[in-house]
Amino acid sequence: MQLPYSDKLEIQYLSRLFDNTSECYKFFWFQAIVTKVLEGKTVLTYEELIDEMIADAWYMVTEYHLNLGPRDTLEKVVHDIQKRSGMKSSEKKSVLIEYLKNCQEPDINKQKRTLTKNVPYRLQAPFMNRLKGKDWDVSEKKLAERINQEKRLLYYFNELNGMQTTIRIQDEWYQYIHKNQKIVKGWLQYNMILYLQKRNPSVPGIADKLYPPHERKLEKVKKYWRLLLSLQPMKEIYGHNMLDGKDISIDHFVPWSFVAHDEFWNLHPTTRSINSSKSNHLPDWDKYFPEFARVEYESYELIWKSERVHAEFEKCAREHLNSMDIRYRLYDKEGQDFSSFFSQLEGVIHPVYQSALNCGFDKWIYSGEQNESDSILL
Repeated sequence: MQLPYSDKLEIQYLSRLFDNTSECYKFFWFQAIVTKVLEGKTVLTYEELIDEMIADAWYMVTEYHLNLGPRDTLEKVVHDIQKRSGMKSSEKKSVLIEYLKNCQEPDINKQKRTLTKNVPYRLQAPFMNRLKGKDWDVSEKKLAERINQEKRLLYYFNELNGMQTTIRIQDEWYQYIHKNQKIVKGWLQYNMILYLQKRNPSVPGIADKLYPPHERKLEKVKKYWRLLLSLQPMKEIYGHNMLDGKDISIDHFVPWSFVAHDEFWNLHPTTRSINSSKSNHLPDWDKYFPEFARVEYESYELIWKSERVHAEFEKCAREHLNSMDIRYRLYDKEGQDFSSFFSQLEGVIHPVYQSALNCGFDKWIYSGEQNESDSILL
């Protein structure tokens, strides 16, 4: 992916920012700079940039369980903050930033300071061919002084003062980022996706996991299940409560936070409060998969018994059933018995479930407690 040309700036060096990236810091540091520049700022403190980095990494680590690096301090500080604060994995970014601004925890602040040791200086290494090897192994003060002697950099350092150290974005780069913001952000996202895919080879939907979770559009699926409920009584699988068309929520059996899709075979009806309680956890396989398979089989039978249900299924399939192989295995053979359907569904969903478990998603068993929070439905 090419960055726009400029006759005033050395874009070839900017395009090499992520050439040698063994950890994630460069991506988040540069992304924080772009965010602040687009807010109209040219002088930025270490403090606000590190807080922005942590907030941007929050959802990747807590919600999506992505691995950011083998010994990643950013990932560690996110885990520590969640443990200390009790904030939700889907917490608003503004709340995260406010917490970080006011945090007085010595361990957290020490980790934040650690994040400033290298990346503010090394990010611009492609612009500075004269700095090699041991030239980088000096104090922060000497390194900042040395970098400030270079020409046409993205930013320069003001006087160092711990987390209140400031960097100053050069006017030409400020203008370039504003003028080409969509392309610059797309280029950054592209490189971040490549990095995360290498670190998380078995995780699907990396491109959908760079930002906070959002509520999915499942109206066709909801309409489908409401029709089924009008034709025959059904119980949800976690608490065995009778379902009705009014209090219905569509649950992803394997959480959307992992699969990053709304495929029909992973969706089933439950209540809003139970779905909220489940959040982005994995339902215990032995306890709940047989119940899940039972509900899905009832759905399968009605597809072939009722023309109305079949018509609604076809509407869902156009948007929520994207694998013809899975469609054939699960839904395109009339008269399939429960044992055969169970085996086919297990073959589709168990490898996905196991991958999510390997990535750190916790198992969940419904306790009967109702949670009326406004969290994202999964």
